[in-house]
Amino acid sequence: MNILETIGGTPLVKLNSIGSSIYVKMERVNPAGSIKDRPAYKMIKEAIAKGELTNGMKIVEPTSGNMGIALALIGKQLGFEVVLVMPDTMSIERRKLMEGYGASLILTGAGGMQASVDKAMELVASGGYYMPDQFNNPANLLSHYESTGPEIYKALPKIKGFVAGIGTGGTLSGVGKYLKSQDNQIQIWGLEPKESPLISKGECGLHGIQGIGANFIPGNYRKEYVDRVITVSSPDAIAMAKRLSIEEGLAVGISAGANVLGAVEMERELGGPVVTVLPDGAEKYLSTALFE
Repeated sequence: MNILETIGGTPLVKLNSIGSSIYVKMERVNPAGSIKDRPAYKMIKEAIAKGELTNGMKIVEPTSGNMGIALALIGKQLGFEVVLVMPDTMSIERRKLMEGYGASLILTGAGGMQASVDKAMELVASGGYYMPDQFNNPANLLSHYESTGPEIYKALPKIKGFVAGIGTGGTLSGVGKYLKSQDNQIQIWGLEPKESPLISKGECGLHGIQGIGANFIPGNYRKEYVDRVITVSSPDAIAMAKRLSIEEGLAVGISAGANVLGAVEMERELGGPVVTVLPDGAEKYLSTALFE
């Protein structure tokens, strides 16, 4: 077995003290440390198979961190140079991990994730680059339809609902599509920052939940698989992430805190069991408000 064959198959764990029937997928156990390993590997494999990514080309991607770390590891393992474009507001730990796996970084200033997307597109236009385009590439959604969703349903067929933050939309829409195909009564809720409720209220703003709440609606967000979109504030997400570490022994990132808050609200309304994902671990947030 090589390192890339260890992607997926993550544990589904029941929380002990938070909620009464909340289950979480521990995505930090993927080799690059997050849920993004799944779509990263799927997108690159498909690009190679289609001839869109060939020897000598470089991989470039705009990323808030976890996709970049996943692509850095996977790209290098498959023999490709990786260039990552990200907002300069992302945590220093993420940047160092990307560089540690051998990727080159370009940081963008004002303009949020859209500025990073624009810069990556510039490089693609110059030639010699392949951009997976996680926000719109259907292989992102497909990776969760083929792996994350089936893993959840196999382990917990009586699931009442699934909730996840909306970043690229791939996790929510892919898992949602699969679960709805098995039982259309399963509720699928999306989650976005209260400070930037673009999908639910058409408003953008600054927030502190890295990995979700881009200032545009991604192509991989498929509303036909989503029953409701709720919001969570950045301070509340941070507080829940701290609780997960202390009360549950799960040292996780800020978006995981947001997801569990969503799961608590979902369980309160629907009963359990309900499921969410813990996208990554706390080690990527040592310099953020999570550790203040």
